[in-house]
Amino acid sequence: MDASIRHAEPEDFRAVQAVIDEWWGGRQMAAMLPKLFFVHFRDTSFVAERGGRIVGFLCGFRSQTFADEAYVHFVGVDPAERGSGLGRMLYERFFAAVAPRTTVRAVTSTVNERSVAFHRAIGFEVERIDEEYDGRGEPRVLLVRRLA
Repeated sequence: MDASIRHAEPEDFRAVQAVIDEWWGGRQMAAMLPKLFFVHFRDTSFVAERGGRIVGFLCGFRSQTFADEAYVHFVGVDPAERGSGLGRMLYERFFAAVAPRTTVRAVTSTVNERSVAFHRAIGFEVERIDEEYDGRGEPRVLLVRRLA
């Protein structure tokens, strides 16, 4: 049975919050994904379900500052679903939702090598590493994908 992908709804927030730290191998990540994505950015945020259970999600938005850009704030896939193409499908839905924007940006932790590899595999480039992106001692990998 294929996963179905739909727009995120406010009711999805608790289910995503319940699995996010587990999906990140015990890293405390839940606080980094506020409910506002499930309320105010529903047209550019998605959940994937299989058998009535959330198995993936992507939360992003169209930039308010740069007319040709969009940003993915968080994307996650159940570890049991990784490698199935689900992450790519979530991104494809996002790319379609933000058209005609031509640039999509994302940021990940420098320690999350799996995320960097995934993003490269779906066409993102590492734009640069910012050693203090989220404050002192908080380096991040800045990723960019050109859609045009």
